[in-house]
Amino acid sequence: MSDLELITLFVFNIVVYSIPLLYGTCGEIITEKSGSLNLGVEGTMAVGAIIGYIAGCRSNSFLVAILVSFLAASLVGALFAFFTVTLQANQNVTGLTITTLGVALYFFIGKGLSGMGKWPVLSSSDKMVKGFKNIEIPGLSSIKFVGKAFFTHNILVYAGVVMAIVLWIYIEKTSMGLKLRAIGENPAAADSLGVNVNLYKYIHIMLGSGIMGIGGLYMGLNMSGSFEGSNCWINGYGWIAIALVIFANWSTLRAIGGTFVFGFFNTLIYYNGPLANQFPHALGWLTKIPSQFYSALPFIITLIVLILSSVRKNSSSGEPAAKGINYYREDR
Repeated sequence: MSDLELITLFVFNIVVYSIPLLYGTCGEIITEKSGSLNLGVEGTMAVGAIIGYIAGCRSNSFLVAILVSFLAASLVGALFAFFTVTLQANQNVTGLTITTLGVALYFFIGKGLSGMGKWPVLSSSDKMVKGFKNIEIPGLSSIKFVGKAFFTHNILVYAGVVMAIVLWIYIEKTSMGLKLRAIGENPAAADSLGVNVNLYKYIHIMLGSGIMGIGGLYMGLNMSGSFEGSNCWINGYGWIAIALVIFANWSTLRAIGGTFVFGFFNTLIYYNGPLANQFPHALGWLTKIPSQFYSALPFIITLIVLILSSVRKNSSSGEPAAKGINYYREDR
């Protein structure tokens, strides 16, 4: 393998590993822009992943898999909204409970079907396999290096980037997006202007959760739908997505670049050896680092982002002022 081929493959896989983070991050940004902090991203992605995957395999439809994944995760979001918006429960505790419940449901369903020998095999669903197949974009895919690295992916990769751009336009350039940002900054002021705060929160929490679910489905399909019984498909990506919201400064557009950076660290887990062997003089030192460090690196970076965000605040921050604070209309 030539130097360029290895670098191209490395960048190609960075995109592969960054996309589920992009879905999780954009979903959480939408949620936080409504003033709600949902720490249940991990569990929400897990529910969307396994239910969407099973539905898609049973129906042999890639579109059904996406829709069911979105709907299942949206229902998890509705549950979060019911407790935090309607019942005014603590958002942090509710989010953590959602994660525990979602991951537990993932293993309950997975182990139950596996134990009965009814776990759906992805290769048996030809339309699912075809739907997740890489698509070469005419003209762009033939460009040296760039074409293979960025324009030969499956439909969910392209859809994820388009989604991030569309959401940015929605949040920053539309009247509904303005109302959403107003709720995240000062729900009482938005309420006084006639905005239905609770309705907006419900809609955007469910929308954000649905987007997270599609990211979870992507991860399951990327692992060929294999259920191990010990590791969850999401594998901590939900927690990284929460940190990436801060890294992207609550912008879905910046999230594209932010998730690419984290995708780099995730890909390095598998490519540190090949890169060191291909470029021994420049990157030979990569093999001297314990493999456990590479596995922990994405979470170490996540921790650093969280620490820096807690000690440094600036006026250009996109963080909603009312994020994580329950809104009591009677106190307006």
